Amino acid sequence: MEIKKFELPEHLIPLFLRAKKLEWITLLYLLSVVLLMYFVMGSSHAMKSATLEDALGLVPCISFLVGANFYSRSPNSNFPYGYHRVFGIAFLAGSLALFAMGIYIITDSVTSLVDAEHATIGSIMVYNHQIWLGWVMIAALIYSSLPAMILGFKKLPIAVELHNKILFTDADAQKADYMTAFAAMAGIIGIGIGWWWADALAAIFIGFSVVKDGFTQLRTAVLDLMDRHPVHTKSGKKEEMVEKLTILVKEWNWVKDVAVRMREHGQVFFCEVFIVPNTDYGNIPQKVEEAVLKIKSVDWKLYGVTISIVVNTPQWK
Repeated sequence: MEIKKFELPEHLIPLFLRAKKLEWITLLYLLSVVLLMYFVMGSSHAMKSATLEDALGLVPCISFLVGANFYSRSPNSNFPYGYHRVFGIAFLAGSLALFAMGIYIITDSVTSLVDAEHATIGSIMVYNHQIWLGWVMIAALIYSSLPAMILGFKKLPIAVELHNKILFTDADAQKADYMTAFAAMAGIIGIGIGWWWADALAAIFIGFSVVKDGFTQLRTAVLDLMDRHPVHTKSGKKEEMVEKLTILVKEWNWVKDVAVRMREHGQVFFCEVFIVPNTDYGNIPQKVEEAVLKIKSVDWKLYGVTISIVVNTPQWK
């Protein structure tokens, strides 16, 4: 039996193309943000931390775009299960980078606080008017957060529909980008009124936020790669698909008992169904082939379905 190339259902193809378009927009936007923030950050640790976080925002964006060109390739002798895990690998790489950078930001900021480093923000002359660079930094932070929030809100429902965790992570992080901007603004204003320590504290807050997001995503990525049971993209709660399929298969008149297990491969699920047939089951090969088609029709994410005829069903505690 030929294993066909994976294709999204027709109603999801426009959503996937929209996701790619939004990620290209995000890529170009974040590049402009990082360049702007780099030129105006000065000696502020809060601004440096915000710039690093924005630079890290490029990782899930690029990972999704790279994965989008690989995930649907046909299975072959080297990769008989296909290339679906490319999104899982990208998710792991992005979350690991986020976690590591958060640790760096915290370490660097705490060192600055202990050493009592006094960050300074100078001024520039524009048409014979002296302008405090802090206002320029705040304007750059507003530019780094508001469009990102809009992009995040646009991508979130698409990520849920596509069951794409790296897209969801990217969208969720951008949706909450205002927190980083507000923290950095607080640090800049603190420098302006003479609170030298406010800048380092703001950077530490940003660092803990990055570590928290990185750890949560890293944990999810590792658990998925360890073939944990599938979970919902948004809530992280256990997917009900196993129970749903168990009930469905038990209703078939030729089935005496059934056990189902499932794992995630990127956007799709690989499912194993263990069936104990009745004694008068008839033409079992034909029934199994029909059963595979019926199971796959339940949800588009059920890509790989294997049915095993057994004497006793395996049990998982």
